[in-house]
Amino acid sequence: MTELLPDQMIDEDRFRRALALHAAGVVVVTAACGTEPVGLTATSFSSVSLSPPLVSFYVDRGSTTWPSMRRAERFAVNILESGQADVAARFARRGIDRFAPPTRWRPHADGTPLLDGVCAHLLCVPYTTIDIGDHILVVGLVTSTDIRGSDRPLLYHRGRFGHFLPQEA
Repeated sequence: MTELLPDQMIDEDRFRRALALHAAGVVVVTAACGTEPVGLTATSFSSVSLSPPLVSFYVDRGSTTWPSMRRAERFAVNILESGQADVAARFARRGIDRFAPPTRWRPHADGTPLLDGVCAHLLCVPYTTIDIGDHILVVGLVTSTDIRGSDRPLLYHRGRFGHFLPQEA
């Protein structure tokens, strides 16, 4: 690992402001820990590989949800629809029952919680995790997908939620 000299270090606040300029899709990752559903919001979701089909997201090492989710044998990536900013905000909060009403969800046949009203579900099994900086990179092997019909994903930009408006070609 490369060590930076003090004059090469970037100001953390300036770095955060620069990253806020990048619009990101919003997902909620859900899993069943025993019989209890768990979930968290992620804006760091990305495809990794088509063959094998791999996706990834990052989790803050301070996450209170990750220790439970880490033990799950499978998880779902719920790609949020543009009208689901409230769902994203709920799953980002600490100390609440994220699956209580008004959250609408159902268990998959394998028990994995699936959120209603999303653009798509990607069902995954854990592939690998890597500790990187103050986060954990989680990679999942996608075992099935369910495209729900909406093509209007929720986006996150400059600390706010919004939606995608395609440009005319």
